[in-house]
Amino acid sequence: MNDFIEVTNMSEKHIPTNITYHSNSHTLELEFNTGETYQLSAEYLRINSPSAEVQGHGPGQEVLQIGKQDVNITKIEQVGNYAVQLFFDDNHDTGIYSWDTLYRLGKDHDTLWPNYLKRLKEAGHQRPDPKHLQ
Repeated sequence: MNDFIEVTNMSEKHIPTNITYHSNSHTLELEFNTGETYQLSAEYLRINSPSAEVQGHGPGQEVLQIGKQDVNITKIEQVGNYAVQLFFDDNHDTGIYSWDTLYRLGKDHDTLWPNYLKRLKEAGHQRPDPKHLQ
């Protein structure tokens, strides 16, 4: 399954011009109007969901997401002209990813991902290799 969404919105600074989901690799490919392209795994998007379930209801209330290495995206719906809602196969569907959030997740991947792995280790968990990549 490759989902493709053509985005039309001119009110924000970083706007995706193409969003393509590659279900075999569990990767969301984002092309922005700035010319930047990011490929973000479903796991990375799931563990960084902007939902209250993941982020909590205030600073310091974030919930460490464990065992999401094989999560897949089952559906993508555009929300207005500013975001997409991602539906994951672990039944998580409450995160609405604004264009700015997706851009930040792409731009800050090299910092956010190692920080997540470090937090997992500090909490006594190991991240197994994803089965879909074996």
